Amino acid sequence: MTVLAPSVRVQTLYANVYLLSSPAGRLLVDAGAWPYAGRFDRILRDFAPDAVLLTHAHVDHSGGAYRAARRGIPLLAHTLEYAQLTGEIHDLPYPAGRPEIGRMVSRAHPKVSADALQVVHPGETVLGWQVVSLPGHTPGQIGVLLDGVLVAADAVIGAKDGAHLPKAAYNADHVQARQTLQRMAEMDLRALLPGHGGPLTPGQVRKRAGRREG
Repeated sequence: MTVLAPSVRVQTLYANVYLLSSPAGRLLVDAGAWPYAGRFDRILRDFAPDAVLLTHAHVDHSGGAYRAARRGIPLLAHTLEYAQLTGEIHDLPYPAGRPEIGRMVSRAHPKVSADALQVVHPGETVLGWQVVSLPGHTPGQIGVLLDGVLVAADAVIGAKDGAHLPKAAYNADHVQARQTLQRMAEMDLRALLPGHGGPLTPGQVRKRAGRREG
């Protein structure tokens, strides 16, 4: 587990899972992929979060959510992600161009009941962190912001050579995803914590937002 700041730790369970502490409580952001559910369960036990916020419904970010539901920990998500989180629909863009495989992968993952989910809206404050709308990768993707640190989910990807967008085939609305990237580039931030890869600087995100292609 990596400590990014006294109040921010990260554990990579295929996707990044962020452990956020504030005077208001302990917030866990995302639940990792299903094959890591045992490790996620240990995080739930050791970190004892007051809530788990799911940035979006893709299985690499929500795969362990059912473990939190079993423990009675509130699961927070945007309503536009509910249908996929509960298994009402199975719409997964991985692998690109093979929707039938994506549906099969989605069906193989444990889901959560609607009763386990609580609605969270952009602009609300959850355990000290402000909820931020980050649509494009999925319609209801959200992140959280505190003191200039934005947990940005898959609105941006961290790599050794800087910031990237997910491939167009992986975004529900690539134009909207680019608009979200531009909006993040214009925010007054100290750091961006992506859903995959390491922390990014505002300068790296501004550089990527300035590119016309992709």
